[in-house]
Order: sequence, then C-alpha cells, then structure tokens
Amino acid sequence: MKTPKDVAARGRPPTITRERIANAGIQIGLPNITFVGVAAALGVSHMALYKHVSSLEALKHLVAEAIFTRWDLPRGEGNGDDGLKNYLITFTTSIREFVKAHPGLTPYVIRRLAATEPMLAKIREHQSYIACTYGISEEKSRWLLATVAFHCIAVSDTVYSVAGQEPTVKADRAAEEAEMETELIQGMQALIIGALIMLEEDAGLNSSASQPNDNHPKK
Repeated sequence: MKTPKDVAARGRPPTITRERIANAGIQIGLPNITFVGVAAALGVSHMALYKHVSSLEALKHLVAEAIFTRWDLPRGEGNGDDGLKNYLITFTTSIREFVKAHPGLTPYVIRRLAATEPMLAKIREHQSYIACTYGISEEKSRWLLATVAFHCIAVSDTVYSVAGQEPTVKADRAAEEAEMETELIQGMQALIIGALIMLEEDAGLNSSASQPNDNHPKK
C-alpha cells in the first residue's frame, strides 16, 4: 500500500534549473530550440518554463552561454615564439571543432555585445593566461587572441554551414567540406604568422623609440 508521502513525491513537478534548461537546449541544438521543445524535454509546460526564462531569445542566450562556458579551451606551455605559434594553431583547431559541433552558436560568440558576463569573464581569463604564459602584454594577448578567434569562428561557420547545403550527395558533401576545411586551416596558419610578425614589428618599433638617439646633436 502506497503512503501519502509516496504519492506526493511521485506527483512533485520536475525542478527547473538553469543547468537543466541549458542541458535540454544543448541536446536540441540552437537552430531548433523552441519553448515547447525545451519544456517537453524538461517534462514541464511551456508556461512553467516562461517563469524562468522571459523570451525565446533569452532562452537561446542561456544555452549559448552554457555551451561557451563549458568549452574546454586548450592551455599553452610557453616555450618562446614557436610555442606561441604552435599554441595558436592548436587554438584554431579547437575553435573549428567547437563551431562545427554547435551550429547556430556563432552570432552569440562573435559579437561582443551579445556575450554575457560569464562569457566575457572566460575570455578575459584566457587572455590573461596566454599573456602570462608567453610573456606578452595583456593588450597584445587580447588583440592576438581576438583577431585569431574572430576570423576562425567566422570562416569556420561559413565553411560548415555551406558544406551542409546542396548538392545533397553525401560523398560530394564530404569531399567539399574536406577541401574547404584544408583551405581554412592554411588560411588560419597564414593569419597567425602575419599576426605574430606584426607583434614583433610593434615590439621593435617600441624598443627603438625607447633608445637614445645618438645622432641627435649634443648641446
């Protein structure tokens, strides 16, 4: 015989938390998210979900934030200029895989105004870590990582979204994606090399500016 306590426990509505909402949204995928779909995945009514998230756009931002903050960014190990170059190549590989795994995420991570505070905090921590690890200034780390990430995210999103369109022959699509991905990798390596040269030239100019001018006539 069931006790009143057993009946009450079984009839208790599921708890709605930000983590459970995010998990459901990630499972569904950003391009397919609806209030009804997420509510059904949580086992609640869409009206109950509205009490925790005010709009569909807010729901998507919540899911995008969870995806980004859970991203396991690669960590560098120093070892001079070559180490930084190799790290940036590893970083772009992580970005490509991240963008490919989460269609629809790009608008929420490529625009600074769309980023939430937890996302910005993750970015700032990463920039500080790379600055410390490779012995560059916070400003240079911010510029370098932002430049590489911006272009890699934008181009990766284009490559993987275009590769999913016509023609629909699976073999052709796979070959096309592989070809574009190779060009993306080569392009990002070129961007990284160019960005590092710019940092070196900037460091050289600053160093020259700080040296006394021996040609200046002495009074």
